[in-house]
Order: sequence, then structure tokens, then C-alpha cells
Amino acid sequence: MPANLDLTRLRVLAAVARTGSVTAAARELHYAQPSVSHHLARLESEAGIPLLERVGRGVRLTEAGRLLAARAEEILGRVEGAQRELDALAGLRAGRARLAAFPSALATLVPDAVARLAVEHPGVSVGLLEAEPPEAVAALASGEVDVALVFEHPDVRHARTVDDLGRFEATDVLDEPVHLVRPAGTDAPAGAPGVGSLREATWIAGCERCRADLVARCAAAGFAPRIAFETDDYVAVQALVAAGVGVSLLPALALRAHQNPGVEAVRLPGAHRRVVALTVGAPAPPARALVERLVAAGSGT
Repeated sequence: MPANLDLTRLRVLAAVARTGSVTAAARELHYAQPSVSHHLARLESEAGIPLLERVGRGVRLTEAGRLLAARAEEILGRVEGAQRELDALAGLRAGRARLAAFPSALATLVPDAVARLAVEHPGVSVGLLEAEPPEAVAALASGEVDVALVFEHPDVRHARTVDDLGRFEATDVLDEPVHLVRPAGTDAPAGAPGVGSLREATWIAGCERCRADLVARCAAAGFAPRIAFETDDYVAVQALVAAGVGVSLLPALALRAHQNPGVEAVRLPGAHRRVVALTVGAPAPPARALVERLVAAGSGT
């Protein structure tokens, strides 16, 4: 059998085998029917053995035709797979990934991930946008970014920061604990308190949207927190706590990015925050590579 079988003709034969007729194959491939017949005749000539036989007004594959059609599916699958791999390689040589992420992630996970990507794929550039989860999701949905790094509090009802994550492809990056942040060196009880023991405390919280976690946890404990100061800046939150004007809740990433020596961070029992990388469907190679490095940064590997 000659070794120079044409891929286009193999694709035609596979379509005939799959659809059961020349007419249906022509329709599937968007070819004219005479063109399909021509390709089949040329393929038979190349193969040097009959591949089709007439049955009434139609055709059916001979034993050789069925064998070659099966092999054609394998060959075409491998060729398409190789093309995808080459496209991915080309994308990683000169691609760009755009990321929207919240501030504490931009100060911790993201630099690590970007540095890893720069070493392993120096041709890929990364664009960064600072955005809280709702804005990051909006940027992803509009095509402004390729990846949105967001968080949610799955252990607390009514504290979700992003609705309907099912619209996106979600990759878990990190599950981080939430800490009570209180002044260092005070008479606060030692150990790991729950929010229920802080009914009389003065709280420092984020904006109305960002304080949903705190409000939901306190509501579950049967009280509403007395919020005296409002800021989304985790550095300012800790400065206020260190000054002794209140307590707050902060996730581990915020404390990794910056911890004021004047505060004590105590893990809140059972409280955690899920950090997720969102993409729209299967991401392009540069975005996929960035997500992989974010996961590696989150795991510390």
C-alpha cells in the first residue's frame, strides 16, 4: 500500500463510514457530492485496492474500506491533536494573559505565579487589573480579562461575593483560613475564639459588600456587629486594630501580604475563604498556563 495517502481523502472516507452515504458525507463536510466521489476514487487508486462497492443506488465500504476508515479516524485524531499542541506551543511563545484579581491576591499569589510564568514561558506577557470579585467577574464576562481570581465564603450562608459561578470554568486555587485580628498584648482571652464571644466588641469592617462575611457570621451567632470604622484596605484595618479602636476579621492572604506587629491574628474556628480562578470555557494557552501557576502558588509548590 502506498505510504502517501492524502489526509483530505482519508477525511472523506471516514465521513462516508460515519454517515453511511456519499450524500450525507458531502453534507457533513460541506463538499459538493461530485467532489466527494472524486476524492474516493483517487483514494482507491492510492490504496491500490477497492474501498467501496455499489449497492443499488448507494455504496458500502468493503472490508478494506472499513479497515482504512477506522485507521483514518485514528490518523486524523492524532493530526488534530498535534495541531492543537503546536497551536498551544505557539501561543506560549508569544501570547498574553489578562488577569483581574483582588488586592491581597495581587500582593501574594499573583507575583509568585507571574514570576513562575516568566521563567517557564518568557514569551507570555501578563496584564493585571485590580478588582474585587464582582468587578472581576464583569471584566471576565465582557472579555476585558481572560482570568478572574475571586473568592467566596462557602461556610457562611448569605456571604457570597459572586453569584452563579456555574457560568464559568472554575479552578480551585486556595482554601484559606479566616482570622480574628485583635490588638497584641491586650487582655483578650487566649486561644481561638468564635465571634459569639465578641458581642460587645467594636468592629472594623469593609464596605457593605465586603463585610458580608462578618455580618453573616455574627448573625449566625445571634447578634449584629457594632461597626465603627469602615475600610477595605487591609493595611489600614490592621493599623486601626493596633491602635486599639476595634477588632476585625481578615483572611490569611491579607495577613501574608502585611501583618502589623501591633496585632495578633487568631484563626477563627471553622472559618475559611475559597479562592477560585474563573475562565470562560477552555482558556487559551497563555491563560491556562497562568491558571496553572496560580494553583501552584496557592499550594506553595
